[in-house]
Amino acid sequence: MDFKLTRFAPTPSGFLHLGNLYSFLVTKVLAERNQAKVLLRIDDLDRDRFRQEYVQDIFDTLDFMEISYDLGPRSVKEFESEWSQIHRINSYQEALEELRKKKQIFACDCSRKRIQQLDSSGYYLGHCLDRRIPLDRADTAWRFNTFNTDFIKIKTYPETENTFTIPENGAFFIVRKKDKLPSYQLTSVVDDEHFGVDFIVRGLDLLSSSLNQKIIADSLNLTSFQNISYYHHPLIKDANNKKLSKSSGANSIQFLRKEGKTSSDIFQIIGQRLGFTQPIRSFQEFQALI
Repeated sequence: MDFKLTRFAPTPSGFLHLGNLYSFLVTKVLAERNQAKVLLRIDDLDRDRFRQEYVQDIFDTLDFMEISYDLGPRSVKEFESEWSQIHRINSYQEALEELRKKKQIFACDCSRKRIQQLDSSGYYLGHCLDRRIPLDRADTAWRFNTFNTDFIKIKTYPETENTFTIPENGAFFIVRKKDKLPSYQLTSVVDDEHFGVDFIVRGLDLLSSSLNQKIIADSLNLTSFQNISYYHHPLIKDANNKKLSKSSGANSIQFLRKEGKTSSDIFQIIGQRLGFTQPIRSFQEFQALI
């Protein structure tokens, strides 16, 4: 496979943790292995959780771990003035309008509590599909109608094509939230198309996102998206074998730095969490084992 551009795409909703760093490192390894460039794309439309210090933490972490990238902002000021998703809001609105014209979305006013009441799994299974709620009604989200979605084909690294059916946790996904802002699934597609990304690296837990985004791209006739390849890496877990989250401060790079850990120490922690039998202390040693 011949890649040109991949990306780091963190969300500034908390301090970066070991799982975020691990994904950055895998992305960097595969980019270098395939002579691809790396874009830093910060997804900042979740304004309820956005904080400027979280943006700064992204730059601090990449600098501390000496992970370079080729395109994207170099400071908070440059990010806000040139690279923020706020500057691409018109493109997201155009995509939403296109989905609306094609009648591929429906309105939903369900709360998380209501969804849980309707199905104990907590998955949304299309309750509002036949309620025909007006799309312009206040306090409603727009969901993509995946009822007739069949098999979804995506290219996976290295050099294979896999076919999936949409999982329950990916069905009827949201494309516009109740606050009228576009969802992550939609903005990610528009952004990857905008920047020309053709290789996406993310955790296995985000496979459903890859499928959702492929569905959106197909609906919007984004032909260049057909050439995107994906690599879904295993997740790094905490000491209790649970998925890492930004709410767990002890796993944040910032916390480890304040404890006095060096970049070499952090590489060793990652190696231990991954079960490597030999210690790793640098990017070069990490790269040799991936």
